[in-house]
Amino acid sequence: MAEQPRLIKKYPNRRLYDTRTSSYITLADVKELVLNHESFQVLDAKSGEDLTRSILLQIILDEETGGVPMFTSDLLAHMIRFYGNAMQGMMGKYLENNIKAFTEMQAKLQEQTRSIYGENSPAGQDLWAQFLNFQGPALQSMMGAYVEQSKKMVEQMQEQLESQTRNMFTGFQFPKQEGEGEGEQASVPVDKSSSQK
Repeated sequence: MAEQPRLIKKYPNRRLYDTRTSSYITLADVKELVLNHESFQVLDAKSGEDLTRSILLQIILDEETGGVPMFTSDLLAHMIRFYGNAMQGMMGKYLENNIKAFTEMQAKLQEQTRSIYGENSPAGQDLWAQFLNFQGPALQSMMGAYVEQSKKMVEQMQEQLESQTRNMFTGFQFPKQEGEGEGEQASVPVDKSSSQK
């Protein structure tokens, strides 16, 4: 049977209480749980509402405001534009799958390094650091090209959805846009050749 996630309660005074260790913890401690791949859930102590996402977003905000941010202003603006967009659900899944793929690639590279140099070999750790320093710009360029290609794919899908939607509503009456005749109704043209027998 799978182990139950670690339960953390958040009290009105904003303190976090770890029920497993019976002690109060900080956001830094929760971050450690994430880094150690420990399963946990944060619940409001009073209402029982799940606050896990809220706490994780708070950790990301702390990381972004202190130190070296991972997300550029442009990326954050693009992400905000997807909220309320028809593609919002798909974009969340797309980002999740890409991060999983990147994590798997990183784990494989680390595993190969360990198999060559041993578990805690300083040479292996130095090599990994050198590889990242040397390959960093190349990986960034590759990821940039990949993101650009993905962006084009998403834009094409969005255009196809809009086109299909327009075709679905062919023949319906719609109000005219500004600049068109007052009081008149605009209609989507009907393809008469396909409706005639």
